[in-house]
Amino acid sequence: MHSTSSMSWFGRLSLGGGLAFLYLPIVVLVVYSFNASKLVSVWAGFSLGWYQTLFDDEAVMAAFGLSLKVAVLASAMSVVLGTLAGLVMARFGPFRGKSLFAGMLTAPMVMPEVITGLSMLLLFVSMQQWLGFPEERGVLTIWVGHVTLCTAYVTVVIRSRLVEMDRSLEEAAMDLGARPLKIFFVITLPLILPAIASGFLLSFTLSLDDLVMTAFLSGPGSTTLPQLIFSRVRLGLNPEINALGTLTVLVVAVLVISANRIMLRQEKRRAALAAAS
Repeated sequence: MHSTSSMSWFGRLSLGGGLAFLYLPIVVLVVYSFNASKLVSVWAGFSLGWYQTLFDDEAVMAAFGLSLKVAVLASAMSVVLGTLAGLVMARFGPFRGKSLFAGMLTAPMVMPEVITGLSMLLLFVSMQQWLGFPEERGVLTIWVGHVTLCTAYVTVVIRSRLVEMDRSLEEAAMDLGARPLKIFFVITLPLILPAIASGFLLSFTLSLDDLVMTAFLSGPGSTTLPQLIFSRVRLGLNPEINALGTLTVLVVAVLVISANRIMLRQEKRRAALAAAS
């Protein structure tokens, strides 16, 4: 009994320490974004001035908009490609080159981003010399690089969900004469929707946060938010960066909460259907 009590106390302490380690820096960032002082480490009173400065900074807002655009587009394409790749890996039997295909899918996850970014840079430079496309490095090349990176993560998530999923509903639909395409959209897709939402959020975070690969693939006029923050932080901390970080946390929190609500709604719907049957 005493051992159980001690473990319970230790577990609570560990949980509290872990949460503080993860979220206390974010809380400090949010609090000091309302600081009136120009010094990020000295509290001088509550103020919204740095948010006004942030919204008036055209360079920051342009970089923020570009990062959101690339993240959304890269996540959408990564979900499509990752779902198709996950279906191939989970539902197709052994075929020639399956091991190579699986290795190519997971390679971006384990390969250093410096190597991936450099190799893609050399690819785009060679394509420009031989084909004249792309004309310059910019949004398109950044998007391709982010899709390459994020698709690997989405594939792992979707494949894991498909492997664990009960195929009895799909087999019953096939016995009743449903075609594979209809089975996918009516049965399989709703069942893997939580995994798709998780893959989208993971891809969005990876794309919005990427700096190394973007540094290789970006060009003049295509500065993303991580690049801008990195260049400004090297010159010294500015409370405007705290305000920018707070808005980024807010955007990500809204997306995560929305995705969780969708997944909970899907779980309740599946539980109701199972109880009715």
